[in-house]
Amino acid sequence: MLYVAMSGHSELAGFFSGTESQPTKGNKTMNWDRIEGNWKQFKGNVKQQWGKLTDDQLDVIAGKREHLSGKIQEAYGITREATEKQISEWLGRQK
Repeated sequence: MLYVAMSGHSELAGFFSGTESQPTKGNKTMNWDRIEGNWKQFKGNVKQQWGKLTDDQLDVIAGKREHLSGKIQEAYGITREATEKQISEWLGRQK
């Protein structure tokens, strides 16, 4: 577990641990626990967003945000920050 020791920046702890919630339409919140618990349903959406990820990689990811982030970085050659931005934007579009 990562602890962020920055006064007044507790929202960063959720970002780095992969547990932050994202707003969705209608002010409802989508959190990563729902993605992880329903991975079979969401992995098609992930495959659509990040088509370079293989079915085997998606099975290994198994809904773990950190694993997804790492596999996206690996497949697309982008930074952690860019990957987290993409994941957050994707998460915000989920219903």
